[in-house]
Amino acid sequence: MAVGLAVASEGGQYNGRITSFVILSCMVASMGGLIFGYDIGISEVYNRMKEDTKISNYCKFDSQLLTSFTSSLYVSGLVASFFASSITRHFGRKPSIVAGGATFLSGSALNGAATNLCMLIFGRVLLGVGVGFANQSVPLYLSEMAPPRYRGAINNGFQLCVGIGVLSANFINFGTEKIEGGWGWRISLAMAAVPATFLTIGSLFLPETPNSLIQRFNDEQKAKTMLQRIRGTTDVEAEFDDLIKACLVSKSIEHPLKKIIQKNYRPQLVMAIAIPFFQQVTGINVISFYAPVLFRTIGLNESVSLIMSALIAGVVGTASTFLSMLIVDKLGRRVMLICGGVQMFVSQIMIGSIMAAKLGDHGSIDKGYAYFVLTMICIYVSGFAWSWGPLGWLIPSEIFPLEIRSVGQSIVVAVNFIFTFIVAQTFLAMLCHFKSGIFFFFGGWVAVMTAFVYLLLPETKKVPIELMDRVWRQHWFWKRIVEEFDEKTKMEPA
Repeated sequence: MAVGLAVASEGGQYNGRITSFVILSCMVASMGGLIFGYDIGISEVYNRMKEDTKISNYCKFDSQLLTSFTSSLYVSGLVASFFASSITRHFGRKPSIVAGGATFLSGSALNGAATNLCMLIFGRVLLGVGVGFANQSVPLYLSEMAPPRYRGAINNGFQLCVGIGVLSANFINFGTEKIEGGWGWRISLAMAAVPATFLTIGSLFLPETPNSLIQRFNDEQKAKTMLQRIRGTTDVEAEFDDLIKACLVSKSIEHPLKKIIQKNYRPQLVMAIAIPFFQQVTGINVISFYAPVLFRTIGLNESVSLIMSALIAGVVGTASTFLSMLIVDKLGRRVMLICGGVQMFVSQIMIGSIMAAKLGDHGSIDKGYAYFVLTMICIYVSGFAWSWGPLGWLIPSEIFPLEIRSVGQSIVVAVNFIFTFIVAQTFLAMLCHFKSGIFFFFGGWVAVMTAFVYLLLPETKKVPIELMDRVWRQHWFWKRIVEEFDEKTKMEPA
């Protein structure tokens, strides 16, 4: 049974090169990942609390106020992503990016100046709206601007910026934690305005993608001129013809949300749900949100916990994501997801085994074992950061045809936020009840999703975005569903 069929790419038939204009535009748009990453990083601010040393090592951080406050961003982001879908489809990718930056900027200002809990929560809701808009529009923008053979590297710039944002926030947290008087958290929260300002101002000067111009206007010459500019050549007929064909289909669709549930779009819909779900049940938020909590759980002090959080979530993650940018268009998506899954699975099982054997409900773990656990966490974070981290955003953004692309990406963001919310809400309670078994729980999901990729995900490397439907028609499993729909359609009277 051929489970990993690679589709012959026609991307080589498209003329053009990667231009400085495309690189600059995508660098600006990728700052949408910067605000997302910074918000993940500053979540540690909400973890600063008085410890009760009489409570179990696994339960002393189980605070409903903490988890609810941290998770509120994802509820607002979930709702915002569907509003962003309509704006992205009808007004373009650029307005959604601008809206995301401006809303996040407002939320960061409100958080920094907050005088009560209501202001903090409302500010965090605005942050969620900003992240929802950015996460919905930026990956689409990057995939549509990039030449097919460089699409993976350029799109992974989004996750690279997420890593840089996490790194920056963690080091800022480390500095502000030392400020006397306990007001350093205001600086951490207010500094979110810096990347938001860059994104908001920079996105005002972004060009719209040719795909969006064709989808929204009848001025084909304007779209062709833009395509020529971003490809660095006047010979763009092959790619432009494919865009026109995709646009004709797109304009015939009035209700894309109803359309995406049809059987011929079943492969894309399954991936839109499965990939972000699997991305969250890797357990990465165990590290991203609560790394300092875990480090204090194994007996490290506050300062060391913050340093290790910054090191692991920032340096290791960012370096590994940069590696992903270099190899994603060479190795392909499937190989990276499978290898990354194996790396995460092995490290999680080893972490869980050590903690089960050496860390009880009270006391701390020996330093030698503690640092071995930290090493395994580094290996785990690296495995996520070069595979499921960036590819969890790249693959969904490149598999949808134009007519359902905006709503499809909104589903991706919504599913991502739903399960991020669930994990954030339940992790501390799960840690309390599962104890070290939490790592076996997430390790089991990693095994499931690795098998899912091996069996059901076709390779999309270098396949032109408007010809992506061919990968499903040549896949051992999905072709049965797509061909069955095609046959049924042919039999229906005109």
